[in-house]
Amino acid sequence: MSKSKNHTNHNQIKKAHRNGIKKPRSYKYPSLRGVDSKFRRNHRYALHGTTKALAAKKAAATKA
Repeated sequence: MSKSKNHTNHNQIKKAHRNGIKKPRSYKYPSLRGVDSKFRRNHRYALHGTTKALAAKKAAATKA
C-alpha cells in the first residue's frame, strides 16, 4: 500500500518565528556593481564636483 500523505507544513510557522522573521538588511550605500557604466562614470564626476562645492562653501563659511 502506498503512502497517502506526500507533504506537510506542520510546525514550520512556529519554527520560523522562534528566532523571528527578519527583514533583509538595507545598506545606506548599495553596491554599484552591475550598474550601467555610463551612469557610473558620470556619477563619479558628479560626486567630485559636489565635494568641491561643499569644500568651497565650508571655506566661505569659515572665512565669514
